[in-house]
Amino acid sequence: MARWFIIAGIILITLGLLLHIAPGALNWFGRLPGDIRIESGRTKIYIPITTMIIISLILTLIIRLFRN
Repeated sequence: MARWFIIAGIILITLGLLLHIAPGALNWFGRLPGDIRIESGRTKIYIPITTMIIISLILTLIIRLFRN
């Protein structure tokens, strides 16, 4: 369990450094085809379907690489 926390921490630190050094590097994130945005007046609804599928695939690959 501790190993997973260390790996998650390393990933979060790397992502934080990337966003600090190059803030525009992930502008595409959340604006992919398949992400649903509904805006009318003061109401905004956002459903990131494609983004969540990609995150799920990446996390699945990472977990399978580090699995015993």
